[in-house]
Amino acid sequence: MEGCGSNGCEYMTAGVAVILGPIGSNFGAGMTGGMAYVYDPEGRAEREMNTDSIVVCPVAVNHWESQLLALVVRHFEETGSKKAEKIIDGWDRERTRFLQICPKEMIVHLPHPLSVEKAELSA
Repeated sequence: MEGCGSNGCEYMTAGVAVILGPIGSNFGAGMTGGMAYVYDPEGRAEREMNTDSIVVCPVAVNHWESQLLALVVRHFEETGSKKAEKIIDGWDRERTRFLQICPKEMIVHLPHPLSVEKAELSA
């Protein structure tokens, strides 16, 4: 599902959403499954999130970074989005501007940890 308007674009595949535009207040409230990546170049998105039931972290694990990049590339290929192209062209910088959001109840079901620290602790 994809929707693009003046506020940006969303792209969702297999329970994973990539939001390239701004989010509204209370983002994540009621999120019970899946994963979301929010492009946050101005560092403001977390203030709009309801963190009662979600974990918010930078995209720090190679598995998740690869998933995110693949989705942004797919979005660009299917839509020609200039914003996606800019993100891909500057990936080394732009990847640090994404937040990863996961419902707390889903963490134990993930195939890979959300952070490098958690992976090191379990080793």
